[in-house]
Amino acid sequence: MPRLRRSVLFHVLLILCGGLLCVWLAGRLGERSAWEARSLEGRAQLELYRQNLHTLVERFRALPALLAEDTAVHRLLRDPHNPALRQALNERLERLNQAAGSSVLYVLDRHGQTLAASNWNEPSSFVGHDYRFRPYFSNALEQGAGRYFAVGVTTGIPGYFFSRRVEDGEPLGVLVVKLELEELQRDWVGQHGTLLISDDHGVVILSNRPAWRFGHLQPLSGEQRARLLAERKYAEQNLRALPSETRLAFDDGELRRLHGPDGPRDYFWQHQALPTEDWTLHLLQDPAVVSDTVLAYRLIAAALWMTLAFGALYGLQRRRNRQLLRRSRAELERLVVERTEELRRTQEGLVQAAKLAALGQMSAALAHELNQPLTALRMQLGSLQLLQRSGRAADMAEALEQVDALVARMSALTGHLKTFARNSPGGLREQVRLAPVVERALQLLAPRLRGSAVRVELAVDPRAEVLGEAIRVEQVLVNLLDNALDACADQPAPCLAIGTRRDGESWALSVADNGGGIDPQHLPHLFDPFFTTKPVGEGLGLGLAISYGILRDLGGSLQAANGAQGAIFTLRLPAVEHIGMTERQRA
Repeated sequence: MPRLRRSVLFHVLLILCGGLLCVWLAGRLGERSAWEARSLEGRAQLELYRQNLHTLVERFRALPALLAEDTAVHRLLRDPHNPALRQALNERLERLNQAAGSSVLYVLDRHGQTLAASNWNEPSSFVGHDYRFRPYFSNALEQGAGRYFAVGVTTGIPGYFFSRRVEDGEPLGVLVVKLELEELQRDWVGQHGTLLISDDHGVVILSNRPAWRFGHLQPLSGEQRARLLAERKYAEQNLRALPSETRLAFDDGELRRLHGPDGPRDYFWQHQALPTEDWTLHLLQDPAVVSDTVLAYRLIAAALWMTLAFGALYGLQRRRNRQLLRRSRAELERLVVERTEELRRTQEGLVQAAKLAALGQMSAALAHELNQPLTALRMQLGSLQLLQRSGRAADMAEALEQVDALVARMSALTGHLKTFARNSPGGLREQVRLAPVVERALQLLAPRLRGSAVRVELAVDPRAEVLGEAIRVEQVLVNLLDNALDACADQPAPCLAIGTRRDGESWALSVADNGGGIDPQHLPHLFDPFFTTKPVGEGLGLGLAISYGILRDLGGSLQAANGAQGAIFTLRLPAVEHIGMTERQRA
């Protein structure tokens, strides 16, 4: 009897120790897997924030160069003591500032003295102030243009300054545009996680958490502090240290302990460089967001270990029962039923875990696909503001129809994710004319086509009609056109060719560009998920894989090849005429 008790105790301890080890290992594996999945979503979120900031800044980047050619600016700089010219330019800058939507427009003479400003009649007017100590003034005089983020010494409001040298055979002065980013920062307040933008000194200049602003993520040397004080970059703001140390590194992020305004806390930290502004975009997420996934992994590991352990005990019990002359057949049958039920529950848990992983991938893919209509929607909204100020009601109605179409497209894309979540098959296929699909895709990309001066050669047969789903075919075509625009962006005369041809029982739609083509070694991997030839931060490598899957579900195909000048992507779908003929033959 004591020997039996020792054997039971040994097996119980073995099961407990093995179970604890499995749960610990599963928790570590689940944590890494969850953060890797979360990092994909974070990278897409960072890319969206980067494009929002880039779009806002690009709207005002060319404004100083245009105003530097204004004759009224030249006249005042040549006769700075003329009060009539100064007042006229003050009023003109005020009107232009309201029309452009910037914060302040002002003109400095060659000594850094403000001669005229759009806020001339406000208590915080820039007129008469000396800004020669600002780098955007000296850079504009020496290099022709300058950009600088700083806290306003007059208003105390941070802003992004764009400057341009005014010259007429010789430097006359500098024209400056101040753009306040406070509204953009307020839009980020409700976003998930902690969002930071740091400058080249590591100082947080924008954040959706106000308490983090003007903290420095890296130590500042005495020389840096002296230069910042001379430039008055942060005015009277008190810079606070935000030290941190890395606790765990991942492929696309790291777990860091940061001593912030809320005290020392762990964050999952991702960042993305903004080279044009020499800034860095940071996204800090609370590690608690992965606790549910870690718990699920641990429960599955515990269930699997218990299943294996009980299976082993069952074998031992069966051998012992054979040694004891099979004394209890009913008891063995009961144990078999219990173990089978436990295995069934474990299998159901594994199936649910696999479904959650697939839904996570679909979420990352949907974030990638929604990025295109979101960018187009922001551009349309910017155009609507200009049209509203101009009173062009007819053009506004047309633009609103395009916005409505973009919203409908985004709704259709999210509908795909709901369909997947219900574990249902794809949408009902319909007869689709390719010509309207091509037209809608070109309309969606019209702002980019115009901005890049791309010539489009169309050879679309109006009779081309296929069996598919219009919104999904348009989604594939927009992705192919967007990739083609990226490929020929560096060409002196970018050109796209879109054409259709009948190919047996199918219609083929091709998109060709005059870019550099595709490296032959990359051709076999173009449609693999997460494979991309673009630089880091400019794509997730999901577009072509998603397009390939869409056409495969619709009964078609997608192929890539190199043409005479660039790449050619060809999609094929069954022709409606062939489908109808086949059905009549069956009848």
